[in-house]
Amino acid sequence: MVSVVHGGPGEQVDERTASMLEALFTQSPVGLHLLDADLRFVRVNTATPVMQIVSLDDVIGRPVSEVYDRLRGEGFEERGVEAALRTVLETGIPLREQIVRVRIKADPMRVRHFEMTALRLQDPYGTVLGLAVTSVDVTERESARARAEVLDKVRRNVGRTLDPAVTGQELVDALVPTFADVAIVEVVDDVIRGDEPPIAPLPQETPLMRTAFRSVNARSAQAHPVGDVRSLPAPTPYTQALADLQPRVVQLEPDAPWFRVDPPRAEAIRSSRAHSLLTAPLALRDRAVGLVSLYRTGRTPPFDEGDRELAVELAAHTALCIDNARRFTREHAVAATIQRQLLPRVPESHASLETSYLSVTGADPGAWYDTIALSGARTALIVGSVSGHGLNAAATMGQLRTVIRSLAAFDIAPDELLARLHDTTTHLAAERANLPLGDPLRRETLTADCVYAIHDPLTGNCVMAGAGRPSALVVRPDSTVTVPDPPSGPRLGTDEDTPFASVEFEVPEGSVLIFTSDPLLTAYLAESPGPLRSAPDYRDRPLQDLCDAIVYSLPPGLWAGEAAVIVARVRTLPSDRVATWRLDSDPASVALARRRVRAQLTAWGVDEETAFNTELIVSELVTNAIRYADPPLQLRLIYDRSLTCEVRDGGSAAPHLRHARTVDEGGRGLFIAAQLAEAWGTRYSTGGKTIWTEQTFPSSPGTG
Repeated sequence: MVSVVHGGPGEQVDERTASMLEALFTQSPVGLHLLDADLRFVRVNTATPVMQIVSLDDVIGRPVSEVYDRLRGEGFEERGVEAALRTVLETGIPLREQIVRVRIKADPMRVRHFEMTALRLQDPYGTVLGLAVTSVDVTERESARARAEVLDKVRRNVGRTLDPAVTGQELVDALVPTFADVAIVEVVDDVIRGDEPPIAPLPQETPLMRTAFRSVNARSAQAHPVGDVRSLPAPTPYTQALADLQPRVVQLEPDAPWFRVDPPRAEAIRSSRAHSLLTAPLALRDRAVGLVSLYRTGRTPPFDEGDRELAVELAAHTALCIDNARRFTREHAVAATIQRQLLPRVPESHASLETSYLSVTGADPGAWYDTIALSGARTALIVGSVSGHGLNAAATMGQLRTVIRSLAAFDIAPDELLARLHDTTTHLAAERANLPLGDPLRRETLTADCVYAIHDPLTGNCVMAGAGRPSALVVRPDSTVTVPDPPSGPRLGTDEDTPFASVEFEVPEGSVLIFTSDPLLTAYLAESPGPLRSAPDYRDRPLQDLCDAIVYSLPPGLWAGEAAVIVARVRTLPSDRVATWRLDSDPASVALARRRVRAQLTAWGVDEETAFNTELIVSELVTNAIRYADPPLQLRLIYDRSLTCEVRDGGSAAPHLRHARTVDEGGRGLFIAAQLAEAWGTRYSTGGKTIWTEQTFPSSPGTG
C-alpha cells in the first residue's frame, strides 16, 4: 500500500519527482500503468503488456473489465487478473509476481510472459486513489523454467522400465502437451530385438519401428500406426538427422519440396495443421538408436533454438534409456535361451503320475523345474529359484539342477539331498565371494530356494522337504486344497545351519499336486476359488487344459510365466502291474523265485530276451541276499515304463560291484546284473535296503 503525500498551501510540486514519473512512463522498460478507484485506466507506458496489443486511445479512461474482455480475443490469455486487482483495491494487500501471457500483434505465434505487481494508492487520510501496476517481461525466464520442468519430467518418467517400446511411450507422454502437440518415436528395429545399433550415417534401407505416438487431438491422423516397421524415404529432415546425428528445426510450409518423397507423412502433417517440426536423432556413441519427431500445431509457438537445445538433452537421455533396455533385452534373450536349453523339454511321467510344466518365459532365468524318474516307479518333483538375474542366474540354475540330478541317482531322502545341495551352494557362494574385486558378480549374493518331493504310487504317499520359500499345493478329489507345511529349512547358500526336515503326506488317487517357485503364486492359488477347486472336473481331460485354466485365472501382475510351476495328476498304478513275493533265506528259494518271475513275465507278455535277462538278474540278486544279507527277504517286480526288479533284505551293508578274475569262483553276480540291466542301484530304508535294477523294453510295454 502506497500513500500519496499532498503539499501544503503554496507548496510547489517537487520537479524531480515529476521528472522521475515522466521518465518511468516514457522511458522505463518496466511496464507501468495507473488505475483509478473504479479500476479505470488513467495512464500507461509503452512497456505495459496491453500496449503490445491495442492503442493508447483504446485504453485511457476505460474500465479494466472492458479492456481485458477485448484483449482476451486479441491474445491476452489470463482470466483472473481483474479479480486479483479488485482484491488489492479492497484489501490493500499487494499482488506480487502474477504471470500474464500475451501474444504480440507483430508476432502472433509467439507468447510473451509478463510478471505483474499491483500496489494500492491512497492519500494520507486513507482515501483509496487507485492502483499502481507494474509489469516486467520475463519471457526468457519463463521459457527456461518451462524447459527445465520438461527436462526434469522426462528424466523422472522416462526409462522406468527396461522395454524400448515402453520407453518411447513414456517420452511422448512426458512431452505432450507440455512441450509439443504431436510426438512420435521410432526406433531401429535391430535395437528392439537387442542387437547393437548401427553406426551413423544410418543406411537408407534400415527399418525402424514406430514405438510411440501421442497427440493433443485424439483424432489426429498418423502416417503409420504404432508397431509399423519400415525404412524412411529419403531425403527428408528425418533421414538427414539420422545421417549426421544433428537435430533439425523445420518450419513446415504446405509446398515443402521433401513432402513428395514421403506422401503419407506429408498428408498426416497437413491434416494435423502442424506448422513447426523438431526432429532429433536418438544417438549414442555415434550410433543411431532411433528418432523422435515433435510437431506444434495451431496457435502453439513454433520451435526455436532453445527448444532445439532442449531436444538434444531429451534425446540423449532417451537414447541412453533405450540402449539400457536393449542391453537388458539382449541379455534376457540369451538367458532365456540358456534356460530353455537347461530345463527339461518333456516331463518324466509314469502310469501313476502325469506331469506338466507351465511355460517359463525367461522373466526369471534363475527359476527351474524338473521331474526325475526314480526306482520303484517313484518320481521326484523339484522346483527352485536362484537369486539374481540374467546369465549368471541361468548358469547357476543349471549347476544346481545338475547337482540335484546327480544326488537323486543315489536314492537319498529329500531332507538329506537338500542338506548336500546346501553344502554345494555354500561352496559356490564362497567361490563367488572370492572373485576379483572388480568383478560385478562378486557383489551379488548367491542364495537359492528349492522344494524336493518324492511321490511313491505304491504307498500313495509323498515325502517333501523345502529350503526357503517354495512350497506345494494338494488338490484332493473332493476339491479341498491343502498346503503341506514341512519344517522350513534355510535358504541354500546362507550361513544358517538349521537341519532340513521332511514331511510325509497322503496323496489319494485323482489328487493334483502343484509346485511353484513363487510363494505369492502359491498363496493366491491356495485361497482363490479358481480352477483348482474344480481340478477334479479335469480328471478325464488333458492336464494341459488345467494348466491353461490356471494361467487364465491369474490376476494382472501375478503371472505364472515368471515362476517355475509343475502340475502333476496322481493316478493309481494298476495292481496287476506289481508282483511281490516273500522268500525264505534258503538256497531253494532261488529256483522258486525264477519260476515265479517266469510265470509273471509270461502273463505280462514280456518278450523272451527281456524275460531271460530278468531271470538271470533275479537269480543273482536273490542268491546274494541269501548269502550275504539278513532276512526278511522280498522280491518285487514292477511293470511300468520299464521293468523294475527289486530284492529287499534286512541288512544295511552296501553291495560292492567286483571285477572277478578268471580263476575266481564267485564275485560275478552283481556284475552280471549290472551288465544286463539299463540301470541299478541301492535304496536304503529304516528296515534295511533294496537292490534294484531297471530294464527297458524293445518297444512300448503292452497292457499284459
